[in-house]
Amino acid sequence: MAPANGASPRGASPQSASPQSASPTIVVAAGGTGGHLFPAEALSVALARRGITVDLATDERATRYGGAFPARATHIVPSDTFRGRNPFSVARTALVLGGGVVAGLGLMRQLRPAAVIGFGGYPTIPTVLAAWLSRIPTLIHEQNAVLGRANRLLAPRVRAIATGFPGLLDHDSRLAAKAVHTGNPIRPVVVEAAATPYPDAAGPFRILAFGGSQGARIMADIVPAAVELVPMAVRARLHVSQQAREEDLERVRAVYARMGVPAEVEAFFADLPRRMAASHIVVSRSGASTVAELAAIGRPAILVPLPHALDQDQRANAEMLQKAHGAIMFDQSRFTPDRLAAELARLAAEPDKLAAMAAAARGQGILDAADRLADLVVKVAGIEARPAA
Repeated sequence: MAPANGASPRGASPQSASPQSASPTIVVAAGGTGGHLFPAEALSVALARRGITVDLATDERATRYGGAFPARATHIVPSDTFRGRNPFSVARTALVLGGGVVAGLGLMRQLRPAAVIGFGGYPTIPTVLAAWLSRIPTLIHEQNAVLGRANRLLAPRVRAIATGFPGLLDHDSRLAAKAVHTGNPIRPVVVEAAATPYPDAAGPFRILAFGGSQGARIMADIVPAAVELVPMAVRARLHVSQQAREEDLERVRAVYARMGVPAEVEAFFADLPRRMAASHIVVSRSGASTVAELAAIGRPAILVPLPHALDQDQRANAEMLQKAHGAIMFDQSRFTPDRLAAELARLAAEPDKLAAMAAAARGQGILDAADRLADLVVKVAGIEARPAA
């Protein structure tokens, strides 16, 4: 990947990144984590079906995910995150973000996009602000059930705010006038997985456990220990798929091997939506993309929100799915091997309850959210796009 300061973007020669494209260009700005990149990816696919060219503006972390991102080119824009109130740290972050805005202004002059859409996270701020300063139409998408800090900064400046959850801005009449509930865009692989019926719970009982970069350690500590505590009649039916950090892989595998429980334990599952569809219960954090995919596929979950998030966004996401009776939320302080074991044993003995939770979760899913968002982007950009293929 190359910076957006005049150098050629990754995956494109200077000629291919030229603004003289036959189709309009939309710049998608997303922080380099799966939670931001996955919905941005889904939107990009929907825009491409309308004959629109997409460029991605992101940060260095996207190198872990962005190789297959459906964009003509990827531009790295300098950014940083505010970490505490130390004046030197704040000044450093502000300086980096200011440099990112300058780089973003150069990118706007280079690409002359019809619109720029941000998906949250501090890496989106320089690009969206640069578009705003360049008088290019802008909008943002908020995946969580609360407005994140970066989007709070950008919201007064953009023309439209797409929301993943309904009623997000009802408390703010000024911003509510811009809000459009589109749902959270889900990737094509998730739409495919959503066609899988909920599996029969009479035979093997399949558990999928995973956490984000800040959540995998507790899953490694709690889930294997809970499986060891469930009654033997239930344990004999269990099949586990679990993501764990590299440093936790061997100890987690060793616990399952000692119990004789069939388990696949890996640092990353490229086919996570397929595994979600094959599972009877999912144990995970409650990031916006995870909750959106659970709802789209229709799978019951035990959700453990990240406890120290500044905006408590994961808690709000989990509460939305719990209120719909599609999930059970555990505060991390209550997420112990004993409690999880009791919940797994109870659910394994109640297949009708699980099926009802699956149906309730599916009732919250919006399979065409990417198309809804693409329609909004086209409207804000004021361009004519061909009908979606």
